[in-house]
Amino acid sequence: MRSPFKRALEFVVERLLGLAATLSVGITFGILFILFREAIPFFEHVTLKEFFLDTQWSPLFSPARYGIVPLLVGTLVTTLIACTFAIPAGIMVALLLSEYVPNRVRVWLKPIIELLAAIPSVVFGYFALLVVTPFLQKLIPELQGFNRLSAGLVLGLLILPYMASLAEDAFKSVPRSLREASYALGANRFTTAFGVVVPASFSGLSSAAILAISRALGETMVVAIAAGMLPSMSLNPLEPSATVTAYIVQVSLGDLPHQSIGYQSIFAAGLMLSLVTFSLNIVAHRIKLRRMERSDG
Repeated sequence: MRSPFKRALEFVVERLLGLAATLSVGITFGILFILFREAIPFFEHVTLKEFFLDTQWSPLFSPARYGIVPLLVGTLVTTLIACTFAIPAGIMVALLLSEYVPNRVRVWLKPIIELLAAIPSVVFGYFALLVVTPFLQKLIPELQGFNRLSAGLVLGLLILPYMASLAEDAFKSVPRSLREASYALGANRFTTAFGVVVPASFSGLSSAAILAISRALGETMVVAIAAGMLPSMSLNPLEPSATVTAYIVQVSLGDLPHQSIGYQSIFAAGLMLSLVTFSLNIVAHRIKLRRMERSDG
């Protein structure tokens, strides 16, 4: 029989955990509430048609144009470059840690990889601008000083530890019995890793990939420093581009009065980015639930 002290301790811990969960949900809704409240005055002056269909974004110039599409294009192109590099590389690193490296080596190697996540993003931004871009210009002479390619590659390096760590956790959750059954049928380590472990952890990998994409979408300093501040509809990765987060940084420096439409546009842009990220997380959750339903069936 449990002592009164243990029952009281469990009660306190349960209430603290419940409070932490409630706070996280409350903070999320609080952020969305602020974004909606501040974005409403913006949409009283700018129609949804202009916001979503106009192909020019120039709130700081006259006449002001408020088409969000160029910022979304810049954000999606840099994110695509980053994820094209980071997702496959993260899966390879996770397979190495999970299936090939001995445990005594893994316990040292994984924290070293995760240390990349501790480096400030502003350092990654200047690394892209001062190291990666000059190196790429030697290979691609027409590459401009500010460009999406170097920003996207370094952004991929930034989200790599997230992808690798989450993917490695997904691989570790695969039952050992599946590996042993594969080995018993004569499969080698490579076949087991790619033919058994990867398919069995698909839901975890998809969730890890979408979380990495969400992290890339919300990154600020790398794209603000290395990609440039020029909104563009071009899909060329060699050209400069502004992203949603880079524009928010630009306006937040204090160039516009707080009650102006230009300043309120950052809340509309932030709301748009939040909705995109929120949608991606819903997709990840749905994929995970569907995979769980299939496995239970």
